[in-house]
Amino acid sequence: MDLNTVAEVIPARTRADLTALGPTVAPLAGGSALYGEPQHHLTAIVDLLTMGWPALTVTPAGLEIAATCTLAELSRFPAQPGWAAHHAFFDCCTALYGSFKVWNVATVGGNLSAALPAGPMTSLTAALDGEALVWRADGSDERMPVTRFITGNKTTVLEPGDVLRSISIPQESLLSRVAYRKIALSPLGRSGAVLLGRLSPGGAFVLTVSGGTVRPIQLRYESRPAAVTLRDDVLAITEWFTDAHGAADWRRAVSAVLAEEIREELA
Repeated sequence: MDLNTVAEVIPARTRADLTALGPTVAPLAGGSALYGEPQHHLTAIVDLLTMGWPALTVTPAGLEIAATCTLAELSRFPAQPGWAAHHAFFDCCTALYGSFKVWNVATVGGNLSAALPAGPMTSLTAALDGEALVWRADGSDERMPVTRFITGNKTTVLEPGDVLRSISIPQESLLSRVAYRKIALSPLGRSGAVLLGRLSPGGAFVLTVSGGTVRPIQLRYESRPAAVTLRDDVLAITEWFTDAHGAADWRRAVSAVLAEEIREELA
């Protein structure tokens, strides 16, 4: 979709260049979300790709994913020793409602910032206890769990002028066993529900429910829960929603089924 109200594209080289951002000036990464719907309020965009952030950086604490990292880069990133959760990178990329061509431009940060309930990068980073680094417009930094970064359907903690800089995945999550499930009303349709279960090396069990909820919901247990406990907790979630890709009651019901499949897989 053409952004015919945009009169200027500003290449950002340093953080100081981001001061141009505001209510009518948006950040641009891959652009797949930005160009996906009308943006009549915009007069300019600031290109983040010129910042030159490394896409993926392995650290002693885990993995840092730049907001400008594309899905293609993430899907191809090689596993490090012991990373049992590595397959979830590719699994969640396949949940994107878009062709492989979109993988080459769509970014992890853009997918999170769009805050669509079916955003696969939201599912991935939330399930792995990702921590978002937000560069605030006032020059301060703020870190928060991805589960808090997403506040609702198409809403985040970002204010005009703020930028999502990166997402950090802790080493413990990468070493955990992960099971992935997705369901949609059509083979190539947008996700109706996406669930990921994680069993940590210490035995803790975390189920992340997304796709069918307005924000990612996590259920945490000290060990793998009983089937009835997990089922009841999933059915007790209240933030299901209805749209063209699925009714709330259907999403609730199938999520309970998928949760049990995940529990069994991680037995």
